[in-house]
Amino acid sequence: MPDRESHEEPQAQDTDAERRRRRAVFLRELAEARELRDRVQPRRAKAARLRHAMRMRTFRW
Repeated sequence: MPDRESHEEPQAQDTDAERRRRRAVFLRELAEARELRDRVQPRRAKAARLRHAMRMRTFRW
């Protein structure tokens, strides 16, 4: 994509804003997919929660 390679300041701000918008959409969809997976696979979700809790408990500050 040659048009994205230019280093003009206004365009750089636009692409940065666009990148942040795409990232926000991606993270929102990722959270939604995780919630759906937790709903359809409750046993796996519980195991993942327990693993996460154990990881947090053993984490050294």
